[in-house]
Amino acid sequence: MPKIRFRPPAAAGRFYESAPAALRRQVGSLVDSGRSKTEAIGCILPHAGYVYSGKVAGRTVSSLRIRPHLILLGPNHTGAGNPFSFSLQTWETPLGKCRADDEMADALTAECALLREDDRAHEAEHSLEVQLPFFQYLGGDFRIFPVCIGGGGPCELIELGRAIANAVKKSFPPGSVLIAASSDMTHYEDSSSAGKKDRAALDAVCGLDAEELYRRVLEMDISMCGYAPVMSLLEAAKRLGAVKAEIIEYANSAEVSGDFSSVVGYAGVVIS
Repeated sequence: MPKIRFRPPAAAGRFYESAPAALRRQVGSLVDSGRSKTEAIGCILPHAGYVYSGKVAGRTVSSLRIRPHLILLGPNHTGAGNPFSFSLQTWETPLGKCRADDEMADALTAECALLREDDRAHEAEHSLEVQLPFFQYLGGDFRIFPVCIGGGGPCELIELGRAIANAVKKSFPPGSVLIAASSDMTHYEDSSSAGKKDRAALDAVCGLDAEELYRRVLEMDISMCGYAPVMSLLEAAKRLGAVKAEIIEYANSAEVSGDFSSVVGYAGVVIS
């Protein structure tokens, strides 16, 4: 049996509390355990520090029925590693360990030649790690397949989404997989401009239209850092039978900082 490799948390103490009890209290203050659960195919979650985007993430994850197989798609902020890098490490957070999904790795790599196992892309990346405490707090036993996307054009992103859908259909029981794409919205524009651009991007998301999202990001110069993973999610979700996307929460950083002249937008979306 191969030796288990561990990925220690890189964002604890910066994006969220590092002590287990403090993190449990922090996440508990951000989730809404009483929300009705959606039988979702996927979701979009923000990835800023919890003080800024934690409420959006917490309420969105609270709206999901968490599945035993969790595919995590996120942007690569560091530039390290392969453009489509997955990890088979066991990821650690202060709330415990998340085991790698070897079954998903086998199914997905058989469908998509773009994917490469490459831990370098994940070592210092926060966009996927910050999602895990919410799923750990609210969920049961699940395995993770994290993919860090640092390149690729629209054709490759659509190809990844198509491959995810094919792998899920062929290898997993219905309702056993949840796909989470990590993205913040517009960065460092005034609140009015950011809101206008984010509404345009989210309209394309609600239309489940990956190509239209890409067009709007380019034409409107929308600094949505995770548009690539969201495109792959939308393609996969549509092929898996999704018919709607619901915006659970939208906020921006000014609600905490008070600075409306330069904000970052955060959206939580559930796709079913």
